Amino acid sequence: MTDLLALTAELVDVPSESFAEGALVGWLETELRSVDGLEVTRVGDNLVARTTLGRDQRVVLAGHTDTVPEAEGNGVARIEGDTLWGLGAADMKSGLAVMLDLARTVPEPAVDVTYVFYAREEVAAEHSGLAELVRERPDLLAGDLAILGEGTRAGVEAGCQGTLRVEVRLAGVRSHSARPWMGRNAIHRLGPLLDAVAAVPERRPVLAGCEFREALQAVKVEGGVAGNVVPDLAVLTLNHRFAPDRSIEEAVAHVRSVVDPFLEDGDGFEVVDAAPAAAPAVEHPLLARIIADHGLEVRSKLGWTDVARFAALGVPAVNIGPGDPTLAHTVDERVERAPLEACHAALAALIG
Repeated sequence: MTDLLALTAELVDVPSESFAEGALVGWLETELRSVDGLEVTRVGDNLVARTTLGRDQRVVLAGHTDTVPEAEGNGVARIEGDTLWGLGAADMKSGLAVMLDLARTVPEPAVDVTYVFYAREEVAAEHSGLAELVRERPDLLAGDLAILGEGTRAGVEAGCQGTLRVEVRLAGVRSHSARPWMGRNAIHRLGPLLDAVAAVPERRPVLAGCEFREALQAVKVEGGVAGNVVPDLAVLTLNHRFAPDRSIEEAVAHVRSVVDPFLEDGDGFEVVDAAPAAAPAVEHPLLARIIADHGLEVRSKLGWTDVARFAALGVPAVNIGPGDPTLAHTVDERVERAPLEACHAALAALIG
């Protein structure tokens, strides 16, 4: 049996910060091209390996190759007992190790399998390697079910919430701060709006047995030109995380219903970023079987992940990976042997 902790360490020791994944992708390409029966395609720094056995169903196993920048020397793997420490150990080179080992050791799966290793997930969505594949070769992403290797501690995180960023611009009238009655303080106008945002009740819809928790938060405030000037503009950025039973349009309408009572002529409301939610796919027969057989914990994904990109392509998707998401991007990022082996066992059973 493959030592998955050692294999993850090999991957950790190949640096792959966003926009510099080439060396790792080249290493993976060499490994995958040596596996009989895999059709390997490289699109930029994205790598896709597919079986073509003519099975009735196809499962996509996907994961990103990039990491955030190194912190305090954690770019080199260190194994102590059954724990591996190092950049990307949880997010998500342990997931890549599981995918790579399955590609090597399951030459004739019961379903056809597509392994997708994509670049630039840790940066702005416009740079996403998966989005590049959607544009350039969507045929390579076709499947009946997709599993993303984002860290879930070997459980199932189903679907994902959508995310929306809105900029609200409130106008004022500039004056000297010693004579504020001659102007209108735009920053002061934020007060009632912030109170209204904070008072929005939390919505917790339950979909396919998974509870989602929506949130509307002020995440950035800009305003002021000098210490002795009444500001004539304040800009508030709001982030809304919305459940899969809402579309982007419905999410925007919800935020507008909160903000509109505070807007006047000369103010502004602009959606600056939006990504759709994805419904839970836990009722898919292949996934339901391994959840039952392996006793996998099922919970909703409150953050946004690339399962939404697959859902938009008509491919139901969930997150299953060995990493602990709370350790992602931290100095002491690590992964343990037990969830690595549990994740490998579940996915091996899934593809047969």
